[in-house]
Amino acid sequence: MGWAQQPDTARKTAPVRNIDLENVDIAPNAVDTKGWLLLDKDIQTELDGAVQNLYNFKYDKAERQFRSLRRRYPTHPMPYFLLGLSTWWKIAPTNVQTKMYDKIFFAYMDTAVTYGERLYEADNKNYEACFFLSAAYGFDARLHAERRDWRKATVSSKRALDYLDKSKEANGLSPEFLFGQALFNYYQVWIANNYPLLRPVMLFFPKGNKQLGLQQLKNVADNGFYTGMEAKFFLMRILNNEENNPAAAMPVARYMATTYPDNGYFQRFYALLCFNEGLFPEAERTSRDILEKLNRGMPGYEAISGRYATYFMGWLMQYKYKDYAKAKDYYLRSIVFAESTDETTGGFYVYSYFNLARIADKEKDAKSAARYYTVVQETADKKSEYYREAKAYLKKNKK
Repeated sequence: MGWAQQPDTARKTAPVRNIDLENVDIAPNAVDTKGWLLLDKDIQTELDGAVQNLYNFKYDKAERQFRSLRRRYPTHPMPYFLLGLSTWWKIAPTNVQTKMYDKIFFAYMDTAVTYGERLYEADNKNYEACFFLSAAYGFDARLHAERRDWRKATVSSKRALDYLDKSKEANGLSPEFLFGQALFNYYQVWIANNYPLLRPVMLFFPKGNKQLGLQQLKNVADNGFYTGMEAKFFLMRILNNEENNPAAAMPVARYMATTYPDNGYFQRFYALLCFNEGLFPEAERTSRDILEKLNRGMPGYEAISGRYATYFMGWLMQYKYKDYAKAKDYYLRSIVFAESTDETTGGFYVYSYFNLARIADKEKDAKSAARYYTVVQETADKKSEYYREAKAYLKKNKK
């Protein structure tokens, strides 16, 4: 599950053997799946509420059920992986900035690996063990990459790939097994296309297949139980960010935000899509909801979600409602949120200052306009319209 790492995490110190990651739809013959929790429908029924709670950021409720599973299956990797996944979703809403959960996250994934390896050593046709090993190593690589620990990220990435290769024979048993291959197939090609400097490194990777990756990801999103929401999460991001297809991302984002209305990450992504697509009533409703939950201190609602929501509200107050006093208040709050997470090199930080400058100019407050435009000139991309307007204003109004 770790193949959506930042591009630099693809660095390898040794070549990976050639792995064929084509879509395999035939169930393997003579595989004994007895005792596989991943395919146990009773376990799925039991954990359905826990999975719902996990993605709705009701961490305590979800983890109680995962710990109950651990009491019954103390030597199986599944409960430890699910507890690690719950911990990951405490880290993710902060754009992986918070480090307070790192130790417990790595501990859960290490334990999942330990028990996964025991299952695999006992039976090398235990593809369920391969699934959890690939997933746990993948997530481990993902966080080590975010922390710039390239050696550990590289080692875990290689191990995840090895177990991913072994588990592909079980694709026909469950869509869960396709998830890691879908991400790898897509991102291997995407990284090579978008980061030319990494192409020599990518030669050490098995060949991906971008369209197949998207196809597999949609399959898992529609049919996966444990991996279905993770697949939807990546599908939403890929369609919007990499494929530049917000119209295709919108129904996925809407489903996620409405099905899990207390997930701050899903809500802010949906608000962003609504805002960019001109669906302003929905962008406003979602932004107000985010800010109300942030004020209540709900889990997963923090400065990044606040930065999104206050900017959208500021823009709407400025351009839709012409309420400049409220617009200024929202923009200033967005700036404070951005500064609190040290995200002041572009994005909503620059846009907020830019719009504050325009409002100040409209209100004949030349001193404030010059101050705001100066920040825009110092921080905006020099090729952007924001930089050009700021530079022109400051030149024209030079004392």
